[in-house]
Amino acid sequence: MSKPQTPSRRVGVIGLGTMGAGIAQSLRRAGHDVHVYDIRQEACAAFAAQGGVACATLADLGAACDIVVSVVVNAAQTEEVLYGAGGLAAALRPGAVFVMCSTVDPNWSIALEARLEAQGILYLDAPISGGAARAAAGEMTMMTAGRAAAYEVCGAVLESMAGKVYRLGDRAGAGSKVKIINQLLAGVHIAAAAEAMALGLREGVDADALYDVITHSAGNSWMFENRMAHVLAGDYTPLSAVDIFVKDLGLVLDTARSTRFPLPLASTAHQMFMQASSAGHGREDDSAVIKIFPGISLPEAK
Repeated sequence: MSKPQTPSRRVGVIGLGTMGAGIAQSLRRAGHDVHVYDIRQEACAAFAAQGGVACATLADLGAACDIVVSVVVNAAQTEEVLYGAGGLAAALRPGAVFVMCSTVDPNWSIALEARLEAQGILYLDAPISGGAARAAAGEMTMMTAGRAAAYEVCGAVLESMAGKVYRLGDRAGAGSKVKIINQLLAGVHIAAAAEAMALGLREGVDADALYDVITHSAGNSWMFENRMAHVLAGDYTPLSAVDIFVKDLGLVLDTARSTRFPLPLASTAHQMFMQASSAGHGREDDSAVIKIFPGISLPEAK
């Protein structure tokens, strides 16, 4: 079922990776005037060919849009987007909203809200989850927190982007905290799924049969069903890379360390992803964490 049309807004999207490209398409499909920027100009040109507007610079995008959705990898890239040479922050008009969708340290997000407020710019702490397919369908999940004034400006735009928009607080921080808790579970589930599949391969169980049984049994998880399908196909094309979980589980552990809170499962999963990354698999799909297990023969690409 298609979503109801909302009043058109001029919206900027920064970062046309697997999630950002889907967000831009969802916004355009909902009738918004979508401007895009990515360091890969060919990605911008491809979107413009479908009816969007490609911006040559961040300043151009900021001058054109009252709502900007940033879908870059991390806090460092967000800093560069906002405050690097020719950055966005100087181009945004007072009252514009910057929607930050990256997975970051919650304390960094809280500080960013204060910096932007000092310039008269509204901010939403708004990490996302759901994967590329849900982003493209406008059905991803957003974990948001921010001032009521920011929601007043961009609430309808958020509904165009996502199937679930959770409002978790009236100041930044809560969105990022919930997201890293989600990433704790996601990382642990992928690591556990890889461990289970690796044991099955080591014991000589037919991998396809094992997958079918587990996905119809109590041991199943969304991550087992999704990621172990990649393993069976022998396809480690990165939809979400190993190094993403090196970063995200690192954020989880940093947050817990600040209050001396123990996270034994997250710590182990982080070490597994670190091992996979140091073995040269960091840019492969996160299901490649299974490659750390010795003495198994993985399915080959079909």
